[in-house]
Amino acid sequence: MTTTVTSKVREKPLLPFTAFINQEELKLALILLAINPKIGGLLILGEKGTGKSALVRALADLLPPIKVIKECPFNDNPDDVVNMCDICREKLAKGDRLEVEYKKMEVVTLPLSASIDAVVGTIDIEKVLKEGLKAFQPGILARANRQILYIDEVNLLPDHIVDAILDAAAMGWNYVEREGISVSHPSRFILIGTMNPEEGELRPQLLDRFSLSVKISSIRDSNLRAEIIRRNLEFLENPIEFRKKWENEQNKLRERIIRARELLSKVTISDKMLYAIAELCAELKVDGHRPDIVIAVTAKTIAAYDGRDEVIEDDILLAAKLALGHRTRELGLLEPPSYSEIEKTFRSVLKKTEKFFRGT
Repeated sequence: MTTTVTSKVREKPLLPFTAFINQEELKLALILLAINPKIGGLLILGEKGTGKSALVRALADLLPPIKVIKECPFNDNPDDVVNMCDICREKLAKGDRLEVEYKKMEVVTLPLSASIDAVVGTIDIEKVLKEGLKAFQPGILARANRQILYIDEVNLLPDHIVDAILDAAAMGWNYVEREGISVSHPSRFILIGTMNPEEGELRPQLLDRFSLSVKISSIRDSNLRAEIIRRNLEFLENPIEFRKKWENEQNKLRERIIRARELLSKVTISDKMLYAIAELCAELKVDGHRPDIVIAVTAKTIAAYDGRDEVIEDDILLAAKLALGHRTRELGLLEPPSYSEIEKTFRSVLKKTEKFFRGT
């Protein structure tokens, strides 16, 4: 196996992730997804002009490059045979040499006008019977594998396209079926969608498939707004020098994310904390069981980000605020819980949990 390193000179430098002012909750949610994409998708709710897409692109610029099999259209990881496409797996089984390169993290943007074939890919029925996966024309979900898939105004996309994307995000594989022919390929990506609730809602079933949500709005504090102007002017005047100025902060955060990824598999969550999560979701009358699991996975990721190998109460509360702010309740009859309601209920739940575990 040989290795090459490729690098592309960006035509336009990006404002560093760590230079963005405020929006701490959104930055944390993005970082948690970068550490652990298995958390699922992030839905950003808010008005236009608040820097959502710029911050997402800055995250990709911050993250370390990924190791891929050269010329693989699915960005296969050479160290992960289970999640390889059939072509790369067959080459490996034959003992063929796999060239490896390092690829910069990319934000793959889904256009609102995209067709279902452009998203999932197309099959040449005649050729696929002879050549298998080689006759498959990859779509956006192929390009997005192990990258960031960004959907602006997700609430304006046709439901069947959103369904296909969310199914791939949930399973980690994209399945395309045409006239009895089925082709699949790995499709594990960091899913980030944005929407302005004033321009239309998402169906509750689709809303529930986004694991985390963050609500953002324009900053009202004049001092912070003035600082935003200063930094953007400084960046526009000399982007290279501005990036050098923030290089140390960028490196610190990048290293912290890498350490968290390494620690994540060692993080434990006690039965007591799992009970508290279950009790919290039951008390809030949250629909389904997916939110419980999301809170547990997110809490473990928060612990890893903080350099700990065990989940604590504060991890669960923070994870719950990120995971429950958009959830339907009581079969859709109740509005999603507010942060204050989540916190108040959680404090009450902790008392119940203590009492329950003392009695066992």
